[in-house]
Amino acid sequence: MDRQQIVEVGQGSAPADAEDLGDVALLPGLVNAHTHLEFSDCEAPIGEPGNPLYRWIGQVIAARASTTVEAKANAIAQGLRESAAAGVSLVGEIATLPCEYPSQSDDSKSNELPELVTFAETIGLSLPRGQERVAAAKRHLDEQPNAAISPHAPYSTSRPLIEQCVELARQFRCPLAMHVAESPEERELLCVAGGPFAETLKQLGVWDGALFPWEPEPFEWLIAKLAKAPRALLVHGNDLQKNEIATIAEHPTLSVVYCPRTHAFFGYGEHPVEQLLQRGVRVALGTDSRASNPDLNLWREIQFLLKHRPDLDPQTVLGMGTLEGADALGRTNQGRIQPGGYPHLNRVSTHAKTVEGVFRDFAEQSLLRVI
Repeated sequence: MDRQQIVEVGQGSAPADAEDLGDVALLPGLVNAHTHLEFSDCEAPIGEPGNPLYRWIGQVIAARASTTVEAKANAIAQGLRESAAAGVSLVGEIATLPCEYPSQSDDSKSNELPELVTFAETIGLSLPRGQERVAAAKRHLDEQPNAAISPHAPYSTSRPLIEQCVELARQFRCPLAMHVAESPEERELLCVAGGPFAETLKQLGVWDGALFPWEPEPFEWLIAKLAKAPRALLVHGNDLQKNEIATIAEHPTLSVVYCPRTHAFFGYGEHPVEQLLQRGVRVALGTDSRASNPDLNLWREIQFLLKHRPDLDPQTVLGMGTLEGADALGRTNQGRIQPGGYPHLNRVSTHAKTVEGVFRDFAEQSLLRVI
């Protein structure tokens, strides 16, 4: 391999300058398909475990009310360094504009930090707010490499604004990401314009009764809209139902991003990841942010599933944290060890003689970056 790519993979005699790493499993760079790096300065998750999402959102807004662009830039840089140390080579980042990211133009440092796909967060229930965010997203898409777009969530983004975001994704041929079916209370808001989410929006002063309820099958409508983007990441999907999973499976450009430890933090029931996989849906892994997770270590998300979801095939879990995330983000040179692949390798110590034994070691051993 050289600094730009993996050149060759194979067996046989090692070259004279080869380094013997000992008894280890070599893995590609990990892929964190969903996070918000601006919260990387949080020393602990915001709120208490088991907090309902609608209450947590208010706590996050209060906690970040006075954040400056400089503080946000420092947090982003901190999160990127943490991600790199954890063996992550690609990040799907939700960008709350304006924000700044460390330059990777210096060739000597080009592989030190993860590659970024930055999704411009577009949020707004009112027309003026929505159009202001669309204008910012357009500038981001025009000016930034690897730029993408993210209508935030059904409870915070009007349907016309979602449609605008889809059209921008088509225009710029970029990925789109959106928080979808995150909680049962979100479904209640969309279906009957009531429940605790409606009350939260009223308390925040952003309620518009003309925007809710949505269609009788709100997530069917949303999935059909998002499927018009070149590729779309449906983030969380904790509350996806059988019919909605079937609809997602009809669209190979759609992926679901599962954030295991954030899911556990909120105390949701079992995630439908097994049903998604059975239907052939691409599932990637994310950490979400430090506002709901103690760290940005994607390897610990993999270990969490190896320990707590024995119904999932371990090799599939590993794929969710590597190549599936890369494919979801449209970076097919990432997340795999192959000629032309991204030159990032990790190692995990193991003396196992079987594949099963290797995955038992994976569940317990730390991952270290090699290159």
